[in-house]
Amino acid sequence: MKKQLFALLGLGLLFATASAYAQTVALKANVPFNFIVSGNTLPAGEYTIRSLSTIERVLVIRGSDKSQMVMANSCASAKPSDTSKLVFHRYGDRYFLSQIWTAGNSSGAEFPQSSHEAEVAMDFPLQQVVLIASR
Repeated sequence: MKKQLFALLGLGLLFATASAYAQTVALKANVPFNFIVSGNTLPAGEYTIRSLSTIERVLVIRGSDKSQMVMANSCASAKPSDTSKLVFHRYGDRYFLSQIWTAGNSSGAEFPQSSHEAEVAMDFPLQQVVLIASR
């Protein structure tokens, strides 16, 4: 039963990807440090981030060595973002992807704090690191 459910979910994501692919905007960013998103560590490098749906809840973060599909929550700002950017939470030498914003939009994507991030946050003060992305 579980296998059928996962197969159906995968097929649904495939069809959603095909229909939404042309409607989405890709961001590109050069991330100079390893970072953690949804519990997985991605190496430093050039990344393309693309939404798989028009509501921007399913994202694909693709690098030259590794790619990952992640779920994000919606977040909002009182005014549209001036630039496309990635916001990281830094604790010591560990970076956690926190938010993604696209220039001209007042809504973005936000990743909830993982238990690993909460654990690291107990030992180090929070610093926000913002990287400018391009379209």
